[in-house]
Amino acid sequence: MEKLKVLVVDDEPGIRSGVIRILKNYTIGFPFMEEDFSFEISEAETGEKALEIITNDGADIVLLDNKLPGIQGIEVLEKISKMRIDTAVMMITSYASLDIAVKATTFGAYNFVPKPFTPDELKSSIENISKHLFLKRMTSKMKEEGKQIRFQFLSVLSHELKSPLNAIEGYLKIMEEKQVGENINDYMSMIDRSLIRIKGMRNLIIDMLDLTRLESGKKKRTLVVVDLNEMALMAIDSIKPMAIQHNINVVSEIDDDVTMNADHDELEIIFNNLLSNAVKYNRDNGNIRVQVKKSDKEIKIIVSDTGIGISEEDIPKLFEEFSRIKTSETRNISGTGLGLSITKKMIELYKGTINIDSKPNFGTTFTVVLPTL
Repeated sequence: MEKLKVLVVDDEPGIRSGVIRILKNYTIGFPFMEEDFSFEISEAETGEKALEIITNDGADIVLLDNKLPGIQGIEVLEKISKMRIDTAVMMITSYASLDIAVKATTFGAYNFVPKPFTPDELKSSIENISKHLFLKRMTSKMKEEGKQIRFQFLSVLSHELKSPLNAIEGYLKIMEEKQVGENINDYMSMIDRSLIRIKGMRNLIIDMLDLTRLESGKKKRTLVVVDLNEMALMAIDSIKPMAIQHNINVVSEIDDDVTMNADHDELEIIFNNLLSNAVKYNRDNGNIRVQVKKSDKEIKIIVSDTGIGISEEDIPKLFEEFSRIKTSETRNISGTGLGLSITKKMIELYKGTINIDSKPNFGTTFTVVLPTL
């Protein structure tokens, strides 16, 4: 249970002890909070003492009387405002004139609780100010996380694009200066390499955008009835040109009438990533088997290949962002290291799971289980 620090600033001992008694065992919770709040209460009889406590120990909520010996409550509030600290202040006073109310609002007071107050009135006010503080902090956190996501996106993108852009620039300069002659055929290998690099950059940008939308919660989802038979066959068609180049045979075993409520784009990403991986990490003259099976409670998507396989210790790394398993056999295989990370996040949106069974030099099987209830 999370504790909020409450500081009671009042020169009347009865008020301070009354607040402590009311809040000592009081807890509050809201539907959007993971755990309830309880309160750790301290007290100060003067404004000077209150500022000392706030400076040294901090306070989440300050219950502040205006009529104090020494500096007045409104001056304390002004100083708290100038500190720019994450503290919510509620005025508790019997002498709230319009002028004081305007000043208090200007300096950021959340609201007023007139004295004398009942236990229920205090609890209600504390509940409201706690909710306000929680939502304010969550908003700030979400904004900061958004900045972090953008920073990560731009940092990774600039780093990953630098190398292929340098390579393409180098090839273009060679062609511009006609360093290997006038015949266009002499430059075809450079053109082919440039096109491969451009395709890799495009895939990286698409993957990064998908990942960023997922992590920011801004990916728009449209749930409709999706035919998984059709989805699987489309994914198979999309990887066939690459499979044919390596003489890889693709077979499918798909149950009839397999449908589920899902976002079409999300399922397309899941199928395409699994099948493209099965081709990329397969061997020439290899095989790929695609199965879609439906039971009363779940749908299974199983993609097996006869490729290079993955060692047991490397399997957990596959779902890490920008993770690439580096071996002598994967050295020349291009990829962003984001595909399976995005696939796993997509699957988890449906409360599903993805498992890997693999053996080096024998192949890999990915099994996706999507609940239908």
